[in-house]
Amino acid sequence: METILIIEDDMAIHSLIKETLDLNGINTLSAYSGTEGKLLFEQNQVDLVLLDLMLPGMNGEEFLREIRHNSSVPVIVISAKNDQDSKLELLTNGADDYITKPFNVKELLARIHIQLRHATKASVSNRKEIQYKNIRINIETRDVKINDQTLHLTGREYAILLLFLENPQKVFSRANIYESVWNESVFDSDKTINMHISNLRNKLNSTNTNYIKTVWGIGFKFD
Repeated sequence: METILIIEDDMAIHSLIKETLDLNGINTLSAYSGTEGKLLFEQNQVDLVLLDLMLPGMNGEEFLREIRHNSSVPVIVISAKNDQDSKLELLTNGADDYITKPFNVKELLARIHIQLRHATKASVSNRKEIQYKNIRINIETRDVKINDQTLHLTGREYAILLLFLENPQKVFSRANIYESVWNESVFDSDKTINMHISNLRNKLNSTNTNYIKTVWGIGFKFD
């Protein structure tokens, strides 16, 4: 059974989320501050985090920065902030998805299941390791290394890299990537894909090797 950590200080919203997840057979852990959430995250096996931003003590942005130092566990931000800049900043800093309050619980559940499926795809792979040139991925631990240097990737960045490594030299359109990684048939926007590709490219380029090539007018390929 999956375990989801809920970090939300609004009691009514917290209770609604917890009750919804309980009814759907998902185990939950409850935290009402960022500090409490970080402690529970470190002490338990967590499969996904639902994270509010406006929290007492450590806020949501700080919590996200802290766990992204050594974890790629999916994080869905739940916030009243609905401007595009706030969403893009959170996604850039490591969030895997963003849902705005007030939200529909069915939509929240759908987004949760998508993120859990992404994480499960990697963990149930028959291969324990993928190696391409000087990049090595441990499928069981989700560790990514270049020349034995560990890369800290978000869940989406990891899924995109896995897609590329399983299909080297194949050219993917932005819609292809969105359908494979977001598991949705309706393409959101070029901006979403470009942002994640740019972040992944910057992390991979720490070794001065340009792995992700832009195929103008089509999309991207891994070389």
